[in-house]
Amino acid sequence: MKATDQIKHIAYEKAFDYFLQDPEANATKIMNLLDKVAPADLFPSQRKAFRSALESQNNWYQLIMRIMDLNPAVRNDLIKMFAIDGNLMAWPKQEAMREKYQCNIPWAILLDPTSACNLHCTGCWAAEYGHKLNLTFDEIDSIIEQGKELGTHVYIYTGGEPLVRKDDLIKLCEKHQDCAFLSFTNSTLIDADFVEEMIRVKNFVPAISVEGFEEATDARRGDGVYAKVERAMKLLRDAGLPFGVSCCFTSQNADSIASEEYFDWMIDQGVLFCWIFSYFPVGVGAPTDLMANPTQREHLYHFVREMRETKPLFTLDFQNDGEFVGGCIAGGRRYLHINAAGDVEPCVFAHYANANIREVSLLEALQSPLFMEYYRNQPFNDNLLRPCPILENSGRLTEMVERANARSTDLQHEEQACDLCAKTKEMSDAWAPVAERLWRNEQDPLFEKRQDPGQGMADTDKAKFERIGRTIVPMPDNQTSEERADIISFDSAELLEDCTPKDEAVA
Repeated sequence: MKATDQIKHIAYEKAFDYFLQDPEANATKIMNLLDKVAPADLFPSQRKAFRSALESQNNWYQLIMRIMDLNPAVRNDLIKMFAIDGNLMAWPKQEAMREKYQCNIPWAILLDPTSACNLHCTGCWAAEYGHKLNLTFDEIDSIIEQGKELGTHVYIYTGGEPLVRKDDLIKLCEKHQDCAFLSFTNSTLIDADFVEEMIRVKNFVPAISVEGFEEATDARRGDGVYAKVERAMKLLRDAGLPFGVSCCFTSQNADSIASEEYFDWMIDQGVLFCWIFSYFPVGVGAPTDLMANPTQREHLYHFVREMRETKPLFTLDFQNDGEFVGGCIAGGRRYLHINAAGDVEPCVFAHYANANIREVSLLEALQSPLFMEYYRNQPFNDNLLRPCPILENSGRLTEMVERANARSTDLQHEEQACDLCAKTKEMSDAWAPVAERLWRNEQDPLFEKRQDPGQGMADTDKAKFERIGRTIVPMPDNQTSEERADIISFDSAELLEDCTPKDEAVA
């Protein structure tokens, strides 16, 4: 780490230590100091929202306080590691790497430690893959080492059921204490011993797959799974550990997931975040009738926005929230996926590749033909309520796969991209007019930003600006990649001084 980066890292640590000593008393002071030393264009909407939460003590403030109530043996180190190593230090490096290599660089890497799973959920391709494929410990370790060189410090396990490999996952947490590890899991393998291991390593967070209440969950995942989910949640809650929920939104569970009763249940169980994924009919023979219809999806669109204004729960709806992240985040733009056979795929739902991590480096995979198709074509639609090249822009994936001459990586039965997109075309066409109506709704608080994300600037000034997600960041003329990275950092000297006790020297 460069000396300047070390100073920034120390400054950030001091600021977070100061905040965590007394969050309620010190948060406003930290925000005031940040406003003094940070550029005005450094995540202005996020800073405004955080300050508003502190001042009004609204649902976001309640969520912050829920996080502060976590087990302090885990909470402080996890917050600092995720915020500093995973974001504040990582983001500028990722931007510099994007500029240097002229390709997408991911914020997070999803990977499958194993194809094995102890459940057989309806509509899930993983259950069809068999139990014989695994990424070795050394292979996963190498992926993480390569990722960190590019600035990636967030790793998310998918599967299969990742906790089949729980011993190796804990060892990876031990080795990479500067990384955050999240795992999608059915939770049935979480027990008291594993909870103790999570407390010890501090940097492992489960995202438990649940489909709503007992009837919907057991209908898709098997009898008795819902009861096991609640037992796992109780173990985690009693230990003061952070965890979230992952929901697959389908035509069958739409009413239960998009209900206030369900959100209240999650909060009562101790859930801190809820990630909602729309069902994709991936795999030969995958049922298409599980795709949510446009009426159900529009209800989810309005419902999630209402819940975000009222409930102390961080909720993401990955299809309907495309406008907050600039559209599709796959293809390495914000994440990629590596399956248990080592194939480097642009998306967990797009089983196609030109590269295998056992044959090429991570950077070479990011520069492979299919990933460069994503790099050149994102976003796939100016209406960011239609972000995906599979579900909302049916056929775009087919075009990219064919131009890249990518192969099917499905581990059970090869599925051509044209066949996958054919299954989504009817729903894609049906969603298009709904998305257009929502996007052009003049009563929506985001309407003006949707029409002109650089509103208020002269045309000559707009040429000097780039969009990073939904954030407008000034880009001066003749800027180097290092200068570009520094735009989203800031001078840490004053922050370091103000957050350091006067009798404490900084090495």
